[in-house]
Amino acid sequence: MLVLITYDVNTTSSSGQKRLRKVAKVCQNYGQRVQNSVFECVVDTTQFTSLKLQLSSIIDENTDSLRFYQLGNNYKNKVSHIGSKKSIDIEAPLIF
Repeated sequence: MLVLITYDVNTTSSSGQKRLRKVAKVCQNYGQRVQNSVFECVVDTTQFTSLKLQLSSIIDENTDSLRFYQLGNNYKNKVSHIGSKKSIDIEAPLIF
């Protein structure tokens, strides 16, 4: 299923900047960055549960926020794109 993850981490302190880097790194392990604080991740149910647990253990729930949008398995006709930074099909084979 495709999951869109958005986050907002308070970076006014050095610990907030560390949390921001950690959140981005965890998200990069599961998908691709499509905006500064937005990732598209194709995961199964187990991976999604693990991802949510990892991210929730990093953030400070009093100052930060995470949003998960589950677009399901038939997501290709639910996502459209206009502008630069064309997204890649993360399920397609990589050819160099």
